[in-house]
Amino acid sequence: MRFDLAITRLISIAAIASLSAFSSPVDAQNQTKKAAPTVVPPIKVMILGTYHMASPGLDVVNTQVDDVTEPKWQRELAALAERLAKFTPTKVAVEVVSRADDFVYADYRKFSPADFLKDKNEITQIGFRLAHRMKHDSVFAIDEQSEAIDYFPFGKLQAYVKETGREAELAAVTTRWQAIGKAMETLQKRATVSQILRELNEPSEIDEGQRAYVSAMNIGAGDRWLGAELNAAWYLRNAKIHAKLMKIAKPGDRIVVVYGAGHNYWLRELVRTTPGYELVEPRHFLR
Repeated sequence: MRFDLAITRLISIAAIASLSAFSSPVDAQNQTKKAAPTVVPPIKVMILGTYHMASPGLDVVNTQVDDVTEPKWQRELAALAERLAKFTPTKVAVEVVSRADDFVYADYRKFSPADFLKDKNEITQIGFRLAHRMKHDSVFAIDEQSEAIDYFPFGKLQAYVKETGREAELAAVTTRWQAIGKAMETLQKRATVSQILRELNEPSEIDEGQRAYVSAMNIGAGDRWLGAELNAAWYLRNAKIHAKLMKIAKPGDRIVVVYGAGHNYWLRELVRTTPGYELVEPRHFLR
């Protein structure tokens, strides 16, 4: 019985080995294909914080800027576009509201290089210029504004401190913002556009801008925390901007987001912490 059992086992092993010899190459290939994980390329995003080149006067502290349509600045803006082109962006997104479902900014279709000498706005001077340099068909408008929601309720904060006699607390906050604005005006006198943007996008500068917002956080008392509400509303606007960015982004995209530098902190943080996204530092391209 033991001899028969041993023979039976040997026959079984030989049969399995024979089958393996015939099937192993194909099976191995199939197993390799099944085992190989699907590699999804990351979405690389460069948040390029900039100053408002047209100086529209819509901020709490408005910086005086030089006329970027002058030849000196046009040469520097052209050089900036060449530096940013080294990132090889596949999309450019700008600080404009679009009501289109795909967030395509229709104005770009009417753009021509002659607009560089007419429109001082950084949307044209940087966003359109870069998209044109890369031969893009579209520019994407991902800004968020609302008639129902005040995303920066600074007026309410001002009314509160006046009502409660806490003007000094708010003055300390606005002094920080004014210092940032003055530094920007001084920087123009000694730096190129690329150098200005490099400094605006340094982590230390970005953190200082965020500290100016956070320093207003504790203005309030009881059930009225106007400083915290201002910070929360500001975050909400940036969160919705990021949500729109996520709508236009596809795996493998390389996106340049041209936005006011005040948005830098939250837009960068949201990109950095979103799975599948990779934050690209603009300062590495602005040397």
